Amino acid sequence: MRCRTIYALTAIALLSCLKTIGQADINMATRWNNRATYNPAFIGRPDYLYLYANTRKQWIGVDGAPLVFNLQASEYFDIIRSAIGLSFVSDKIGATQTINPMVSYAFRIAKKKKWEFSMGLSAGVFMRTLNGSLFEPDDVNDPSISYASERTIDPDLNVGFEFQNTHFIYGISSTHLFSIGKSNTSFLKNANHRYAYAIYKNDNPEFISYSMGIQVVNRSDLTILEGNLSFRLKHLARLINASPLLKGPKESLDFGVTYRSSRQVSLLAGIMITPYLRIGYAYDQSLFYSYSQNQTHEIMLEYRIPARAASTVYRCGSKEFWYH
Repeated sequence: MRCRTIYALTAIALLSCLKTIGQADINMATRWNNRATYNPAFIGRPDYLYLYANTRKQWIGVDGAPLVFNLQASEYFDIIRSAIGLSFVSDKIGATQTINPMVSYAFRIAKKKKWEFSMGLSAGVFMRTLNGSLFEPDDVNDPSISYASERTIDPDLNVGFEFQNTHFIYGISSTHLFSIGKSNTSFLKNANHRYAYAIYKNDNPEFISYSMGIQVVNRSDLTILEGNLSFRLKHLARLINASPLLKGPKESLDFGVTYRSSRQVSLLAGIMITPYLRIGYAYDQSLFYSYSQNQTHEIMLEYRIPARAASTVYRCGSKEFWYH
């Protein structure tokens, strides 16, 4: 039964990619906290070592269901107005396995007191394998089924831009640039994705801040619209001679909700264990009846290590924290 489920899931992936050309980027509900997966310009964050990890288990109770792991590390160097990062993505569904390691670079084209503009590039490899030995169809003599193992390794490149000021974030990016213009229908390949997003954030209140965002993702003939609303509770922590991450309003709890035009709702929550360590959780619920019985869970870890001479968080004229 397990192998038949794996076969069915892989077949679904095969059929869907024939229409949309290649496979999709990882779909993480907590990406509103970290946009580096699809926009390398995001890592141009001021003056601290940033560590991030999240994992997603989809369709609990279904054998061979998608399992995603994402790990990132980056640091910004103010002297050269640049950030360097590393990322590793593993995405497993049914009989297929994807590995996507990348090196990222972001440059702050404009660095002003109240706004900044960054460009980012990510380069690496995209590897996908198919283990045909896991197939166990009802008709073992079906000539359309291959039991052999297949693998593809291709160069990968992402590019993105992000503008941010006191209250707004705007970004555009494109992933898997080497797939542009290719009419390859192999499910072992990935498709070019295009992202555009706008986020409004209000950090002025001392005890609660909020943000609202909208994002559009397009690949081939498929477009997904997504909206997010988030709140963060905080308290004042005015410590003398403290590091930049400890000064000013300190976040404690956060919660939010996301809706996608693919008829999927996500509930998000997080807690600051320490001023540097944050743990987050997301629960996804499909509004399609055939998928509504299987839950999807996601866990996120975020750790920030301030540099020795870090400004870490920029201040605008009103001396409120604004850089995210």
